[in-house]
Amino acid sequence: MPVLLFLIDTSASMNQRSHLGTSYLDIAKGAVETFLKLRSRDPASRGDRYMLVSFEEAPAGIKAGWKESHATFMTELRNLQAVGLTSIGQSLRTAFDLLNLNRLVSGIDNYGQGRNPFFLEPAIIVAITDGSKLTSSSGVQDELHLPLTTPLPGSELTKEPFRWDQRLFSLVLRIPGHTSPDPEPIGGVPLDPSPITPMCEVTGGRSYSVFSQRMLNQCLESLVQKIQSGVVINFEKTGPDPPPTEGKGKMKYGPQSWHSCHKMIYVRPNPKTGVPVGHWPIPESFWPDQNSPTLPPRAAHPQVKFSCVDSEPMVVDKVPFDKYELEPSPLTQYILERKSPHSCWQVFVCNSAKYGELGQPFGYLKASTALNCVNLFVMPYNYPVVLPLLDDLITVHKFKPPAKWRQSFENYLKTVPPYYITAKIEADRVCASVGKKAALEGGIKLRCRSSALSLAHRKDFTQLLHSIMGDGPALPMEANTKEFAGFQLAALNKALKPQGLRNPYDIPRSHLLDQLSRMRRNLLHASICILKGQDQDQLHSVPIAQMGNYQDFLKHCPSPLREADPDQPKRLHTFGNPFKLDKKAMMVDEADEFVTGTQGKGKRPGESSSPAGGGAPKRRRCMSPLLRLGRAYTPPKTPPRSNSCFLSLLITSYIKSFFSPNVLFFFFCLNAGYEKIFYLLKQIQGSLETRLIFLQSIIKEAAR
Repeated sequence: MPVLLFLIDTSASMNQRSHLGTSYLDIAKGAVETFLKLRSRDPASRGDRYMLVSFEEAPAGIKAGWKESHATFMTELRNLQAVGLTSIGQSLRTAFDLLNLNRLVSGIDNYGQGRNPFFLEPAIIVAITDGSKLTSSSGVQDELHLPLTTPLPGSELTKEPFRWDQRLFSLVLRIPGHTSPDPEPIGGVPLDPSPITPMCEVTGGRSYSVFSQRMLNQCLESLVQKIQSGVVINFEKTGPDPPPTEGKGKMKYGPQSWHSCHKMIYVRPNPKTGVPVGHWPIPESFWPDQNSPTLPPRAAHPQVKFSCVDSEPMVVDKVPFDKYELEPSPLTQYILERKSPHSCWQVFVCNSAKYGELGQPFGYLKASTALNCVNLFVMPYNYPVVLPLLDDLITVHKFKPPAKWRQSFENYLKTVPPYYITAKIEADRVCASVGKKAALEGGIKLRCRSSALSLAHRKDFTQLLHSIMGDGPALPMEANTKEFAGFQLAALNKALKPQGLRNPYDIPRSHLLDQLSRMRRNLLHASICILKGQDQDQLHSVPIAQMGNYQDFLKHCPSPLREADPDQPKRLHTFGNPFKLDKKAMMVDEADEFVTGTQGKGKRPGESSSPAGGGAPKRRRCMSPLLRLGRAYTPPKTPPRSNSCFLSLLITSYIKSFFSPNVLFFFFCLNAGYEKIFYLLKQIQGSLETRLIFLQSIIKEAAR
């Protein structure tokens, strides 16, 4: 469930207007709405959670948090006003504290027990600002400073205010106030030199310097693509560079871009359960001491060292491992260019072992067989030692280890951090429980009554019902109440609360009419054996404030089935026809499409489109004269009408205009040059006969 937090600059400088005529704050609001529309195209957006934070001081700056609905989010977004200071440091700290509010309680960070990539809560912060000077109550600042003190418990266990599954992206609006005569540069969106850019890069995100509306839309589409489930890791090279492969030329000396990369690994969810599942953690950068009263603070992003010595990848049957794909980077490009899919580079975490600075390998980097990506394989700690032992246990000893094998395994356990054993047990327990607990459906529970005769089987009630309903199906005299133990009546409306009203005085006064109509309907339709908790009108009765809340409706909808053929192109919901393939926003004139798109259709394979005489091909008649190439448009010539014909039409239209004003009469007068006649007739007052007599005299004068 990704968390999307929008940090909107509400300083007074956001009131400045661009050449589009809108203020920066209005552009920011429109950008958020456009982002939500682009995101809603992805079926995975059903589980998104949206938050809104402004530059006001906390807690007033938190407009929509964990408890607010999507409708509240949209309402608070529209009500934002640009009155305040550019206190982006304090606002960023508020945003991070809001995201980390429940992490200590949920145990997702797993302090002191290793880092589990499959325990994550991916979050993206989208900051929209104008890049002005950073102002606060103490003055103007040149650098971005985040407050170090926070009341959030557990924040002292991490050095940074963010976590490894939280990234910051900023849209810095640089749209000028007047239209620039220079053409807009074509290409990627550059980084912005504002103080928020280093903060974005530290978290694994980036900043965008926006100079036009087109660049803003381009940035929003890029941000939607960056909503991925994963964690950010620092990869650094240790040891010498690898020898150059055949055809690579001489070895390059000195620091290179692939030596240190700050990129994300994708953590894919399980297709069956919808949540990520893993087995092994990334080790801590310290050996845990049970006698220490506190844990040392960890860095937000783990420092993973990789050795460029080629090793053989190891996998043993019945021993699980975790596989994560690396985000494209100079490191992945360098590994793929080596074209060695059958070798790997081991990875380490410094100070993770009890003895030795580098520690023992916990996995390896390996290019895929198709050489299209690089994967990080996370294995048991010091896997080159334990995997051969487990292989012998399975294949040789048949799960009956001898004393020598036990001694070797005990020596291995002494070199393994103790949290690996507990982490494996806990991960197996969590993975086994995922997907097995069925969600409780809200419904109306049925309670078993006593074995006494119910009201429906009493003689007087049966006679009364017979007098109202007439002949109907007889009710069963015997019913086994234990047969439906735990049975529930399904409610179509989840917001409907079961009403176990046995006393009429328990019904609220405002609900008396609704309850009476519901009871009458159930009584009169008892012969069909259909009892409804609400009618159709009640199902569609939605408050006006919630009518546009489409995101909550999507969350309650069942997840769609997967495509039968995943290779087929996805059909987007384009305007008008949901089954129409996307044409990449190409503008096509309908008349032009009719002329050029219908030629050559309906022909057999052996037929030719040219005529049999061998002359020029027959040209299809164009439906619109504006589309004829090579000739100017001239209106068609129509034969002149006779005066008698026109005068008859004139009289007819004038008679109609007597009862109601007729535009056609005015049109005839203008075409024939009878403007004076038209205005004279409009000034005549009197009956129909008087106006007709005057019309005949005018026509005679006009005929002369």
